This record gives sequence, C-alpha cells and structure tokens, in this order.
Amino acid sequence: MQILAKTIIISFGLLFIFSGFVMLIKPTLFRRWIALAGSTNAINYTEITLRMVPAAAMIYLAATSKYPIAFQVIGSFMIATSLVLYCIPRQKHHELSRNFAKTLKPIYLRLLAPLAFTLGILLIDALF
Repeated sequence: MQILAKTIIISFGLLFIFSGFVMLIKPTLFRRWIALAGSTNAINYTEITLRMVPAAAMIYLAATSKYPIAFQVIGSFMIATSLVLYCIPRQKHHELSRNFAKTLKPIYLRLLAPLAFTLGILLIDALF
C-alpha cells in the first residue's frame, strides 16, 4: 500500500511540474483548463474525486514523509474542500472556475510557474 501511495504522490508532484511548464509556455491553455472545472457533471465529479486520491495518499504517508505536519494539513484540507465541492451546485463550481480563470492573466501564470515547479519537487522530495 505504501508503494501505491508513494506512486500517487510522485505522479501528483510530476503533475505540478508539468502544470508549471504549461503555465510558463502556454498560459492561455492553462486558463482554459481552469475554466473547464465544473463545466459538466463528468468533469466536475471526476475532478473532485481525483483530488481526493493524492490527498488520501498524503495523509497516509504523512508520518513517514519529511514534512509530516504539512502532508497531514494539506491532505486534510484537500479532502475537506473536495467534500464542500460535492455539496455545492456544479454550476456554482463552474462559475467560480471561470471567474478564477479570467483573473489569472497570462503574466500571473508565468510568474506562478516557478511555484508549481517548487511544489512538485517538494512533494517528490518529501518521500525520500
């Protein structure tokens, strides 16, 4: 089970790193991805459910990670926010996502890209 949880966290870290590259190179594409959240029932509930997988893995591995408190808090926060998103109407989630995508101008995404790289690397590094 620990190997599976580590594989999930490594994949999640790689997703952050990949997202950082997209934010840096194609920020308008990244904005479109954000705006899609909640757009259909399939996208909405798949996204929310998939968020809980790395969150559960973080909680499971918290005690053996380099950052146990951070893993516990962030994993718990991700699960709590996912449960809240299950309870709000899909249209509200989609409206929030579209507004967030409008707010995140390409220059902001390019400036945030190093943060995505750093978070991805820290997630992976926390396991070793």
